[in-house]
Amino acid sequence: MVHWSFVFFWWDLESGEGESCDNFTDLNLSHCFMGTSLYVRLLLYTRSNLDCGRELNHHYLSSQPLFNLARPTAFVIHGYRPTGAPPIWINHIVHLLAEQEDMNIIVVDWNKGAANLNYFTAVTYTREAAQNLTGFIMTMQEEGASLSSVHLIGVSLGAHLAGFVGANLKGKIGRITGLDPAGPMFTSATPEERLDPSDAMFVDVLHTDMNSFGLRGAHGHIDFYANGGADQPGCPKTIFAGKSYFVCDHQRSVFLFLCALNRTCSLTGYPCSSYSDFLDGRCLQCEAFKPASCPVLGYDVSQWRDTLLKLGETKVFFSTTATLPYRKLSYRVDMVTWNQYLRWGVVYIRLHSGRNFTEARIDHKLLRFEQYTSTRLLAQFDEDLQQVQKISLRISTGNVIGPRYKIRLLRIRFTPLDRPERPLMCRFDIIMEENMEVAFRPLPCNSHL
Repeated sequence: MVHWSFVFFWWDLESGEGESCDNFTDLNLSHCFMGTSLYVRLLLYTRSNLDCGRELNHHYLSSQPLFNLARPTAFVIHGYRPTGAPPIWINHIVHLLAEQEDMNIIVVDWNKGAANLNYFTAVTYTREAAQNLTGFIMTMQEEGASLSSVHLIGVSLGAHLAGFVGANLKGKIGRITGLDPAGPMFTSATPEERLDPSDAMFVDVLHTDMNSFGLRGAHGHIDFYANGGADQPGCPKTIFAGKSYFVCDHQRSVFLFLCALNRTCSLTGYPCSSYSDFLDGRCLQCEAFKPASCPVLGYDVSQWRDTLLKLGETKVFFSTTATLPYRKLSYRVDMVTWNQYLRWGVVYIRLHSGRNFTEARIDHKLLRFEQYTSTRLLAQFDEDLQQVQKISLRISTGNVIGPRYKIRLLRIRFTPLDRPERPLMCRFDIIMEENMEVAFRPLPCNSHL
């Protein structure tokens, strides 16, 4: 049964303080063991009450003066809560959304329903919660709000809940953002049974855990795949890490989105058919998006909407570091080799600035180096060194016995992808031995030694 919540105000007669704050429902494991029945609460935040939520009446919107239907409205929808505790990121996303523009921010608190040890029960409740939220948005529309100004942000199971709301409203919602939509129970689902592009005028999706709790495939007008959409750097690789082993990759979607909202990490997605092709340097241009740049994860991705709607479903890939601000610095590296003997190996590149250096290892597969062959690489560095004074290069072939063969580079060129204002760096005619590092000072590409 769905319980409808109402707003209650009280006045502290002793302190003279006004209305109390309405907080996200805080449950514990005992509630999860016993099971919870669905109870949907809608907590309103605006720039006027960022730290003090106001619970909305589902039927009488005029009872809350802070709720301005002329403003855009973003709904934040959490997912499955196996411990019953409030999501640690709720306050962060509320504050960061308020920085984007003046809007109503409504946290959809369905913790009573999502907090069940039986995941199947929580999945069942998504349909009921979607009916609840659909009714509220229809009331908004009746009182003058535009559906095109509504943005649903759903995390995990909440992404599908958002999709059900969008489908109920015939796809007229302005935007749905799905943060690693849940995979279990949805792997074989039809588009009507999960989030899909028809659920809103614009659907953007971020994938971080497709091989576990997240959903494989493409489910939006644009799908961002962080580090290929599966294993995330810095997350535990063994079960001995405890809870983090299970949730780290899945939760990374939220932290990447928060970082993007904070504008501290500009995470550019490159359209490509696969992550391996992206790592091979085959997808480092965004011709279809000119004169604009490649799509960037975050609140402003809707500026590419018209192009994306023309292109159809678009997959974009990017890599991150293990920690904040997550952004890697990317260079396209073009080499022309002239070695006599065919060699296979991996490439290590270091950029130096004074005593500081950062290294890129291009080791996802063996690369082929042969006579007069042009090779394109994607080199991704964890740190941004603004002034590169020296570059060192090593081609590791794994050859530990026999003679070391020489590899001749007729030209090597470094093109900064994330910092197009920076000059290209080149070097010409370098003789190096396999497995031995060679260092050189980069030159402007219009120079020649």
